[in-house]
Amino acid sequence: MNIVSTLRKSRVRATVAATAVLALTLAACGGGDSDSGSGGTEDKAAAAGITLVKSGKLMVCTHLPYKPFQYKDGADVVGFDVDLLDLVAKDLGLEQEVVNIEWAQVTSGAAFQAKKCDMGMGAMTITPERQAAISITDPYMDATQVLMVKKDSGIKGLEDLKGKKIGAQADTTGKKYADDNAKQFGYTVIPFNDLALQTNNVKSGRVDAAINDNGVLYDFVKANPEMAIATEFNTGEQYGFGALKDGSGPKLVAKFNELLTKAKSDGQYNEIYKKWFGVEPKK
Repeated sequence: MNIVSTLRKSRVRATVAATAVLALTLAACGGGDSDSGSGGTEDKAAAAGITLVKSGKLMVCTHLPYKPFQYKDGADVVGFDVDLLDLVAKDLGLEQEVVNIEWAQVTSGAAFQAKKCDMGMGAMTITPERQAAISITDPYMDATQVLMVKKDSGIKGLEDLKGKKIGAQADTTGKKYADDNAKQFGYTVIPFNDLALQTNNVKSGRVDAAINDNGVLYDFVKANPEMAIATEFNTGEQYGFGALKDGSGPKLVAKFNELLTKAKSDGQYNEIYKKWFGVEPKK
């Protein structure tokens, strides 16, 4: 082996060694793809001052089904609320994961305090009682209560329900509205734990009518032409998403508010709304 050959091999070894040291240094400093693995997602959440319940996930609690806001389509949970909270998940580089839970645990804040989720969705009407218990976003949709009946029932309003049964979903503003008017109109309120039970009990004739949010009951009538919306009640409600009262909750709320404003400005909100309701929102 001559001197020139020896020098060349020494230089090759030195280059390989330097390359290996550089690679290790970049790996230790996070010099690779910032979005690969949990490091990138955690960095985005941490930069916003947000501590997550589960690494790399935006955990969202709701009570299924509540179509078209959130419901299962095969193995996936889809809906209007899901798409809106994906704005937050994608901005923070997270994957949204939905937890099905009792609705009262969301509105009371128990689900957040138990660290079961970061945010809550479910076409949740903003009320003073809920604002006292949890952090709530700016309104993202207006709503009201409606009365659903069988099309051939002859029922036009609450005044036609004396001595009859009206179904209402537990822990909702629709249930409160039904309870508040029960004495005046002489009907009995039958509570149901979820929307599917409520609507199907009207369809089967076990109860004579149902009160719930306009979005979900109009959606049910669309798929069940033997049903009808008898009347609407001008309750002036608005929906918001919930989060923990303190800690990261207000930061997640502020993040959604920021992204909602942007989505309404650039047309993304209208696209999501039309996807689930068939029309663009009223201006």
